[in-house]
Amino acid sequence: MEITTHHLLNPLRIPSVKQNKPLSGKAFQSYLHETLSGSIKVSKHAEKRMNDRNILLSETTWSKIESKLEEAKQKGVNESLVLTTEAALVISAKNETVITAMKRKEASSQLFTGINGVIIID
Repeated sequence: MEITTHHLLNPLRIPSVKQNKPLSGKAFQSYLHETLSGSIKVSKHAEKRMNDRNILLSETTWSKIESKLEEAKQKGVNESLVLTTEAALVISAKNETVITAMKRKEASSQLFTGINGVIIID
């Protein structure tokens, strides 16, 4: 009996992603972050805002946000305002989802409601 490779599962195979249209650089960054980080998701609304405003956060920044968000969640925070040098994000700690995003300078003239915690990442 001969075994051919098409009958075997390749454990290193990366699943393909079906898209109706190719991902732009910004959309791909968001997709990559969501896929690799595992815990923080980005809502469609927040993704659109990040794309429209050209908000790009480094993997290091996402990692810091994830760590601090977990800490905030343990302290009972449900909705948090996360301030980085580049952006202001409203994140549901409960759902681990970015709800909305804006440039940091835009945030200085905004009123944020419905949050019970603030995380500052420098």
